[in-house]
Amino acid sequence: MALKTTHAAALCAVLLAGGCSFAEESLFPQSGTVEQQAAGSPPALGSSNFDPPGVTSGAATGTYVGQKVSNLRGDLQQLQGMLATHNQGLQAIRNDTVQDSQRYHGTVAAINARLQVGTTPGNPILNQQWNAAQGELDRINEDVLKMTRLANEVTSSSALSAYLLESVRAARQLSGAVDEDHRQLRILEDETNRTVVLIERLLTELSDDVNRQQNYVANERNNLNTLALAIKNGQLYGGSFATRPGTSIAPASYDAPMAAPRSAVMADAPLVTIRFDKANVNYEGALYAAVKGALDRRPSASFDVVAVSPTSTTPGGQALGATNVRRNAESVVRSLTNMGLPANRIRVSQNTSPAVSSGEVQVYVR
Repeated sequence: MALKTTHAAALCAVLLAGGCSFAEESLFPQSGTVEQQAAGSPPALGSSNFDPPGVTSGAATGTYVGQKVSNLRGDLQQLQGMLATHNQGLQAIRNDTVQDSQRYHGTVAAINARLQVGTTPGNPILNQQWNAAQGELDRINEDVLKMTRLANEVTSSSALSAYLLESVRAARQLSGAVDEDHRQLRILEDETNRTVVLIERLLTELSDDVNRQQNYVANERNNLNTLALAIKNGQLYGGSFATRPGTSIAPASYDAPMAAPRSAVMADAPLVTIRFDKANVNYEGALYAAVKGALDRRPSASFDVVAVSPTSTTPGGQALGATNVRRNAESVVRSLTNMGLPANRIRVSQNTSPAVSSGEVQVYVR
């Protein structure tokens, strides 16, 4: 399978579809190739268990508020039952993903080992193994889709848990309660709050798993494309930004640390702006072209990756927006390192801006 030539018109389509914009049209190269790193280990999955904390029973008081407490307690039990189901589903998906990843990497390792010692162009055995690896990667992608569906279910549970917590707090303002009603409400509020926190932790860890696995599958599809060319030629093929003369390699990480906040006022325009205003923003082709153009002009260039979140009227909304855009920035950093850009030439920071309506990641040359 030959690598496709990337033209400026195609890159423009990527920008429009993927929410990316460039500071200069001159950054578009007339043609280029997608470069690859050898397939490595899959990103680590989260390992937490999210067992519900349980619900304390309470005696009936005979009041209207007491009946309200009983109903809310039943709602919390149902919510925790949903949490238990989500947790079981997550652990099962993780187990399947590990097994599918092991099979995939075993097959790819066998292909690379044969190519390393040399083989005939278009070796049918290697073609057969490549088809098997593609099928195994498809199964990993199915695991990611399962995670995404589960994340949607957990999101619904998260909204329900927030509503339940507000209902429990509102019940304390009802008239006609006795002291025992308020005692039970305090216990119920504590247990509901713990459940809310646990669901939010589940959603965060699941979202992290999905983001890492989506990037991983996308990178491995690129690796398979280049591996197909290597099989066609009967020899190993590949290149990346890391192969440029004078480039030193720093260890790449799936979890790049966020640096101190950078000022929202920049003296220069961003090289790339990636707007994460929809699911699955396809930005990597445009990002690759922009960074390659910058490195062609200045091989020693380094890059600032700035996570910009919109301002919010509530502290909770502000924190949620910052968390989401931080994850997106980490995805961009992983993309850059997977393209071969040394991690010691990437600096990451975060800020907020009233000028953006959804989270975006800006990449600057320095």
